[in-house]
Amino acid sequence: MAIIEARNLVKRFGAVAAADDLTVAIGADSVVGLIGANGAGKTTFINMITGYLKPDAGSIQFEGQDVTRLAPRAVTRLGICRSFQIPQLFVTQTVADNLLVASGIARRASRTADSAESMVADALERFGLGAWADKLASVLPEGIRKLLDIAMALAARPKVLLLDEPTSGVSAEEKFGVMDTVMQAVRPQGVTVLFVEHDMDIVTRYSDRVLAFYEGRIIADGTPQAVLADAAVREVVVGEHGAPRRVEEAVDARR
Repeated sequence: MAIIEARNLVKRFGAVAAADDLTVAIGADSVVGLIGANGAGKTTFINMITGYLKPDAGSIQFEGQDVTRLAPRAVTRLGICRSFQIPQLFVTQTVADNLLVASGIARRASRTADSAESMVADALERFGLGAWADKLASVLPEGIRKLLDIAMALAARPKVLLLDEPTSGVSAEEKFGVMDTVMQAVRPQGVTVLFVEHDMDIVTRYSDRVLAFYEGRIIADGTPQAVLADAAVREVVVGEHGAPRRVEEAVDARR
């Protein structure tokens, strides 16, 4: 069953098509990796789902409700939350205080009846942040900053969580630990996860479905193994050079 349906989305920035008649359905309780070169349309897709950008044409439905023109706060209240490539933190506040703010906002949105204090304690435990609770956000290592940003997004008890490059800036030694922590925190709740990622090791390990973007279109959609073996994907995402018409043929095949 689809939890999100995007239909014929179009978004242009001048002559650049960030979404070119994009249609895709996202199944509930799935983990979907979004891949593609810079400018392929991945983050634009996330920004349209979360209300930060409005499409020039097309529609977005969440659980059958049209959310195309809703403001980001309204989208969040319905159950779609996100983190950012650059963590959005209150850098002069402690980790616990950042979580307290996020929990308070979630309570006011009536997405949970738990006390803010119990929500903070739960987040500190689930994301392994207890040792950092009294540290200012400004001094955190990048991996911990990412975890805090995602923990704050999860405070709203979302049904869909969108992550923009969750391992960007995280060391090779930390990246799997960060993603393991995130998935162990969100998956027991049945949260649908979409994440933009350039690290194919992360994509392969954590996705059960991959969407490959190119010039605002999806050129491959399937399991990580199938998508990463696709000739067009290997050419424009992985960087292998092959037959010059691979991408055009892939786009034509999906129309």
